[in-house]
Amino acid sequence: MKIVAFNGSPRAEQSNTHVMVEAFLAGAQGAGAEVENIFLAEKRLGYCLGCFSCWSKTPGTCIQADGMEELLEKYLSADVAVFATPLHNDNVSVLTKNFIDRLLPAGDPHFERDEVGEVRHVRGARPAPKFVMIANCGFPEQSHFQVLRLLTRRMARNYHTEFVGEIYRGMGSLLQEEELRPLIDAYRGLLGMAGAEVVINGRISPETGQRLEEPLIPAPDYVDIFLSNVNAYMEEGIAANRRT
Repeated sequence: MKIVAFNGSPRAEQSNTHVMVEAFLAGAQGAGAEVENIFLAEKRLGYCLGCFSCWSKTPGTCIQADGMEELLEKYLSADVAVFATPLHNDNVSVLTKNFIDRLLPAGDPHFERDEVGEVRHVRGARPAPKFVMIANCGFPEQSHFQVLRLLTRRMARNYHTEFVGEIYRGMGSLLQEEELRPLIDAYRGLLGMAGAEVVINGRISPETGQRLEEPLIPAPDYVDIFLSNVNAYMEEGIAANRRT
């Protein structure tokens, strides 16, 4: 099995998103998968022009000569694609959204009705990989990922493929805090387990998925703890900038 992760964080290897992806891919690799971790911030990608040349003029190929042709091939050659992103304004990052838009050449311009009668595009000439969505945000509650939970299912429908797992992490800003190392290491272990399950069982199990939804800080007042710490951190940053 080949798993390719597309990390859409502007902070690339320094990101909290990378902490999650790295652990997930380590688990998948340990279970026998071939893995690749791609940072979209390091690629030269123009924005989709909405010209539909990839459907009518140069079928399957964008008219822009940039790094997307290579990424599209990596995407289509994967058994599982991982869309990894920080949460920006309740949605994926601009890098992730642009990458998704630039996958247009993989589709087919013709239309059909799906099994419930809703119109969508016909499946592309090459099957889309199954996929996993990984995201984190600075807010503590898991409810902030409502948009992504719907988006992933719409993507699976539109791409004629299977959505095999989602991993969302509130309080993602804590993933690189050294004083929380035991909690973070335990969470990374769960991420690795999820990666292994995708390889071995074809999807993240409901049990592992539920454990991944639990608060990073196992305390009933974790939101109050978060608010106290994050506001102190913000005030410290504001004061430091005022001094300079």
